[in-house]
This record gives sequence, structure tokens and C-alpha cells, in this order.
Amino acid sequence: MASIGRALRRPWIIPFYFLVFGFLAYRLPNYLGFDPSRSTAATRLDLPFYYPLLVAHILFGSVAFVTAAIQVWPWLRNRHPKLHRISGRVYVLGGALPAGLAILTITPFLTHGAGQKAGNALLGLLWLSTTIVGFRRARQGRIVEHREWMLRSFALCFSILASRFWLGPAILWLEPEVFTMGVDGPPAVQDQVSTLTSWIPWVVNLLIAEWFNHRARYKALGRQAAKRTAAKQEPKVSTSVTPPVPVEPVLATATKTPVLERPAPDPVP
Repeated sequence: MASIGRALRRPWIIPFYFLVFGFLAYRLPNYLGFDPSRSTAATRLDLPFYYPLLVAHILFGSVAFVTAAIQVWPWLRNRHPKLHRISGRVYVLGGALPAGLAILTITPFLTHGAGQKAGNALLGLLWLSTTIVGFRRARQGRIVEHREWMLRSFALCFSILASRFWLGPAILWLEPEVFTMGVDGPPAVQDQVSTLTSWIPWVVNLLIAEWFNHRARYKALGRQAAKRTAAKQEPKVSTSVTPPVPVEPVLATATKTPVLERPAPDPVP
């Protein structure tokens, strides 16, 4: 019951895990066979390095998804700190850094215009920067700052999943013929859809992360203020040591020593 109550206090955890497992089950298998024809993302067959780097980005990104899901589970983080540290290192070194570098390498060769390229480039740079800063704060023992920076990193990481939710409304707004007639709109409209979905998800996620960080700071300030108020209301107990008052020795009451009287001399005859 206690675990259910904790989950209800964090209602975002359950849909969050559904998103992660849904991506691993339905999207990742398309890239495990290294077949460009099964890719759900646009590819460049004229560039030999493009598809391998795209697959590397998705595989390392999947590692980042799984390890980040472990990181944000409060019960696991509090009960198993060693696993938290190990999964954190895997997230940084085996997930975020190689995935970010891979996407930055192929970003100049994306197919949907300058808006898409700029959005992905800035996302990649911010993801790498927040991850590195958060990792360094943990190494320095600055745990509060570490949590804030890693929350930003997680928000940027999962903007890739969030983009699936923004893609539908963007197509419905700019390219409704996809739903009505089953055909794609003009290339310029496709570029506009790609630009929107390259910017909105990570910007919104980052704003939400900042809201969580500010809320945590205000809660910490409130706890500190409550402690100071409680300390002022407590009666002060003097800790100074009063030197003992010397006690005058009590002398016994003087008594007179009885005087023995000499017996009267015998009368002289």
C-alpha cells in the first residue's frame, strides 16, 4: 500500500515507463537488422556513413532511455545507491555522450531544411552540455546541483519520445491531407512540420524540468525557514557552568573542658 501511495504522488512514472518500453518494443527492432528500408527516420543512402551513425544514435539512445528510467525511480535510487551510481555512469558514458555525438555528426546532412538542422543541433549541444555538467557535479559531491542538471539532461533525452506526441498535431495543422487523403504534402510543408517537431518537444520538456527544479528549491527554502522558526520557539537552555560556591567548613561547637577540683586538704591537728 505504501508503494502504491508513493506512485500516486508521482503519477507521471507509469506513463513514462510505458513510453520507454513502447519505444524499445516497437521502434528499436527496426534498426537491429541494420536494414535502411525498415528505418522510420529519413535516411541518406548517398552518404555511406549516415545510416550507421543514425543506428548508433538510436542504439546508444536506447541505453540512455533504460538507464534514465532507472535513475528517476525514487525507490530504487534511495534503496540501492550503488545501482544508481552504476546506471548513472552507463547513462553518461554509454548512452548520452555517444548518442549526442552521433546525432551532431549527421545533423548537417538532415533532409528537411535549416529549421530542422538548427533544432537538432541545439538539442544535441544542450544534451551533451547538461549531461557533462551534471556528471561533474556528482564527482564534486554537489548533489543538489547534480540532480538539477541531470533532470535537464533527462528532459532533453526524452524529448525524442515527446516528439511523437507533437508530430500528430503538427501534421493535422500543416499537412491534413496525410489524414484525409493518405498523401504527403508539399516538401516545404514537410519541412515546416519537421522544424516544429525539432524545436517544440525539447523546449517544452526543458521548461517543465526548470519548473520542477524551482519547485524543489522553494520546498527546500520552506523547510529551512520552518527549522529556523522552530529553533527560535524552543526554550533556550543555558549551557554555561556556574562555578560552585565554596562552602565554609562548619566548626563544632566549642565545649568547656571540665576542671577537676582538688580535694580539700586534711585539717592539720
